[in-house]
Amino acid sequence: MQGKISKSKVDAVKAGKRDVFLWDTETKGFGLKVTPAGNKIYIFQYRWPGKKTVQRVTLGKHGDPWTPAQARKQAEILRGDVMRGINPRDRKKAVAEEEAGALTIAELCQLYHEEGCKTKKPSTIATDKGRIKRHIIPLIGKKKARDIKAKDVRKLMNDIAAGKTATDEKTGKRGRVRVTGGKGTASRTVGLLGGIFTFAVQEDIRPDNPARGIKRFRDRKNERYLSPLELSQLGKAMKEAEEEGENTTAIAALRLLVLSGCRKSEVLSLKWQEVSFEHGCLRLGDSKTNEKIVPLGAPALELLDGLPRFGQSPFVFPSHRTEGHFVGLPRVWERVRARAGLDGVRLHDLRHSFASVGAGAGLGLPIVGKLLGHREPKTTARYAHIADDPAKAAADRIAGNIASAMDSLEDEAELQFTLKQRKN
Repeated sequence: MQGKISKSKVDAVKAGKRDVFLWDTETKGFGLKVTPAGNKIYIFQYRWPGKKTVQRVTLGKHGDPWTPAQARKQAEILRGDVMRGINPRDRKKAVAEEEAGALTIAELCQLYHEEGCKTKKPSTIATDKGRIKRHIIPLIGKKKARDIKAKDVRKLMNDIAAGKTATDEKTGKRGRVRVTGGKGTASRTVGLLGGIFTFAVQEDIRPDNPARGIKRFRDRKNERYLSPLELSQLGKAMKEAEEEGENTTAIAALRLLVLSGCRKSEVLSLKWQEVSFEHGCLRLGDSKTNEKIVPLGAPALELLDGLPRFGQSPFVFPSHRTEGHFVGLPRVWERVRARAGLDGVRLHDLRHSFASVGAGAGLGLPIVGKLLGHREPKTTARYAHIADDPAKAAADRIAGNIASAMDSLEDEAELQFTLKQRKN
C-alpha cells in the first residue's frame, strides 16, 4: 500500500493476519507497519552498502507520542544520515543503549507485546497481558529493567504465591475479576517474565536474564478423572437438567466434550464445515495446537447428527443472541455438576476422563495422545486414512464406554465395575 501518510490514512489502515505496510510517497523509506495485534508503528527502511537485505529501524508507535508529522521528520533525519554515510542502525543502537538504562519493567513489557509476541496466539497474548497487569506491574513495574536481579525475581514469585497481588474488582456492569495468586500462578508468571527478559537480551536492553535458573514451585497437576459411577451420575444429571428446561445447546456441548476429549474452546467454536460424518472426524482449523484432525466415536457422531442447524450460523453450538458461538457453558456446568454431586470437577476434567478411559481400556498411550491432539498431525488433508486409522477405532471404543456408563442408571452393580475394553 502507498500514499502520503496522514492521520486519516493511519486510522483507516486495518490489521490483517500478517503485518500490513503503508509506504509514504513523500519521504522515501518512511512507512507504517500494522501488526496482526493492531499495533501501528512508524518505520524507516533503507539500503546500506555491503548488506544484501533492506535495513529497517523502528521510529515509534503511533500516538505514543508519535504523529505522522513527527515520524516523517525523524525519517527525513535518518535519510539524511544515510546520504552522509551514517548507518541509522548505529545511531539507534547508541540511543537505545542510553534509553535502555531508563527503561522500566512496565515499559519493557509494553515493548515485548509490540515486538516480541508475533508467534503467539491471541488467547495466549491475552493471558500474558493479564499476568503482567495483575502481578508483574504492581510488584516491579516501576523498577528499572537493568536493575532487576535474581533475588528480585524470587521475591516477586514468593509475593504472588503469598497472595500479595490478590484482588477482587468489578469490570463493567456485570463483570468481575478475582485474582487469588498462589504457587501455580507465581510459577507461570515467572516463566512469562523469563520470556520477557529473553526478549530484552535479544534487543540489547540488558546483557543477561535474571529469571534464568530460578527454581519455581512445582506446578500441581489438577487432573481429576470421573469413575464409571460418576459418569453415570453426570449422564443422569444432564438428562434431568434438559428435561427441566436447561439450555439444550449447553447440554449438547457438554455431551460432546465428554464423548470426544476435545477442549472447551474447540467444541464451542466448532463449525459445521469442520465436521466430517463421512470420515468420522473433526478437522479443526485453529485449535490450541493449530490445525488437527480429531477422530470421533459413533456416540459423538450420533450426537452431532441429531443437532439442529440454526439459520445461517456456521457454528455447531451457536449463540442465540449474537452471530458468534455459545459462551455460557461454565454457568450451565456449575448447575449440572452440582446436580450430579461432582463438586470441584472442572470442565477440563472431562477431557482427562476421556483419556483415562482409553488408558484404562488398555489402549496405547500414543493412540490416546493422538486422540487428544498431543502430537501434531503430519497431514490434515488426507481424510481417507482416518477410516483405517487405529485412532478411529480407539475413539469409538472410548466414546462407547463413556456413553454406556452415562446411560447406566438402573443396575447399581454395573456402576461399580471398571470399564472393560470393547471387542472390535
